[in-house]
Amino acid sequence: MPLIILCGIPSSGKTRRANQIMQYFVERFSNEKKTNSVNLINDESLGITKDSYKDTRIEEKKARGTLLSAVERLISKDDLIIADGMNYIKGFRYQLYCIARAVGTPHCVVYCGIPVEVAREWNSKRSVDGYDATVFDELVSRFEEPDDRNRWDSPLYTVLYSDSAVPYDGIWNSVINKKPIPPNLSTVSKPVSETNYLYELEKATQDIINEVLDAQKLNVGGGAVKIF
Repeated sequence: MPLIILCGIPSSGKTRRANQIMQYFVERFSNEKKTNSVNLINDESLGITKDSYKDTRIEEKKARGTLLSAVERLISKDDLIIADGMNYIKGFRYQLYCIARAVGTPHCVVYCGIPVEVAREWNSKRSVDGYDATVFDELVSRFEEPDDRNRWDSPLYTVLYSDSAVPYDGIWNSVINKKPIPPNLSTVSKPVSETNYLYELEKATQDIINEVLDAQKLNVGGGAVKIF
């Protein structure tokens, strides 16, 4: 089943939207007599505290790794996963996209849009449940807004903080009715006949070039590039 990725700055209403989406899918699965389950993954369910974003970048990276591992562990073609988190780094959203692609299941991104000042006010009202003011500002400054021109951010649904509802039908069509992503070069090895060998070779080469170009867009310096 598909992967729904939520993103937005701190205190933008992501968890509220995630719960709304989860309730919608649970009810619709039930109404349509589907046996699929819905898994909501967030910092709370993974035991990640807000201190993870306050201490060091290393702890923050560990928190992202924990969420990524949970998605990898739970994703399948049978159940729906809602990844409720800031997911503010485009490179991280790209990693989530690659996980969905590897198992041949659709994904979409839900961006919770809100003015920074409104989010700051909401954060301050959360008292002990909110982010430290300095951490809040740092996370806001590092947030990379999703762009539907990037395949890992598409389909993209923007839900403003003042919107009364989520575009449920659009999300449903994108992740349930959409044709699954075909297996890629990393998961399937198909025999190639001599007659179409050159075509397959050129296609594989172009796929590799596209992956490298995508990695360059993400401004990833050094390290390995995941090729499909």
